[in-house]
Amino acid sequence: MSLNLSVKRAHPMPARELPPPDPSAWDAFDQLATMVAVVTPDGQCLFVNAVLESVIGLSRRTLNTRTLFEWFREPAALMDAIAAVAGNEFSTRRFEGSLRRAVVGHAEPLPVHVIVSQTEHTHTRLLVEMIEIEQQTRLDREERAMGQAEVTKELIRNLAHEIKNPLGGIRGAAQLLAMDLASPELIEYTQVIIHEADRLQTLVDRLLAPHRKPHVVGDVNIHEVCERVRSLALVEHSRGLTVVRDYDASIPEFRGDREQLIQALLNIVHNACQALSERIEQGDAEIILRTRVGRQVTIGKQRWRLALELHIQDNGPGVPEALRDRIFYPLVSGREGGSGLGLTLAQTFVQQHQGTIECDSEPGRTVFKIVVPLP
Repeated sequence: MSLNLSVKRAHPMPARELPPPDPSAWDAFDQLATMVAVVTPDGQCLFVNAVLESVIGLSRRTLNTRTLFEWFREPAALMDAIAAVAGNEFSTRRFEGSLRRAVVGHAEPLPVHVIVSQTEHTHTRLLVEMIEIEQQTRLDREERAMGQAEVTKELIRNLAHEIKNPLGGIRGAAQLLAMDLASPELIEYTQVIIHEADRLQTLVDRLLAPHRKPHVVGDVNIHEVCERVRSLALVEHSRGLTVVRDYDASIPEFRGDREQLIQALLNIVHNACQALSERIEQGDAEIILRTRVGRQVTIGKQRWRLALELHIQDNGPGVPEALRDRIFYPLVSGREGGSGLGLTLAQTFVQQHQGTIECDSEPGRTVFKIVVPLP
């Protein structure tokens, strides 16, 4: 679908003799998080950056022997835009299209916003930038989620402190009252007060716990974290549950709080086990722990050259649709008797490592994805 957003030039630029293109002059495009190609007016690729290589799934050398038109589902809009910009009718043309991919398992075209721009040598070279529409939507969603998390944490912190202050007084008064009572029945009532005050104190401590900063004690090996959580899950569910390892051994260690990351992953796996209770009884419950390296990853408003991607996938019934937008909110639980703090704590611990966490769920397949920047 063409948006026809264009910038018109008043006067044509005179053509002149040019030296042959120097690909090294375009190396800076490899540092961008968007897809970039430098093409001739007939669409021949002179250069493609690393992101476009990764998205299409072919090497730069292969792509440079073909035209960019081949990778668009409807190339007519791209042809028209390149012709208009190369002919100096416009300095920039924008439209929305669909990019085909050669990557196995990605049969669906990728919706992109395309910007065709002039360069210093427009009659021989044009710049085509492609921005993944889904990526922009995801970044907006992450930014909203992080803002909401900060507001929520501040609210919880204030509320927890307001609750914590009088709890000590209530418990102390109940203890003093129990010392002056002779009737065992009345003493039993004071014990109820003490017990409930202790329970609330535990809840408040859990609410306040995430606000401590990560205690960086050394390098963290994410696979040691996964193995620790995997062993705990299998001890609790020795039958009916399979925890599959799908690790990328090339992932480097990074600085972080190992215990916080174990707790974050354990909370997610624990929730998955509870959702899989019926399948565990049937003997076909499965959780997959998958690690991968992401390249040129944007988290919040910052771009990282490398990032850890940790996927926790289960074959349970999925997150109820009514909860999908709120599962990381505190005190929101899809399970009767649940505290609604497990995923909130997991999100907080991941964010304290400059990372992000998101969920994609449908019946039979739920995936929590943790992304943490790597050195």
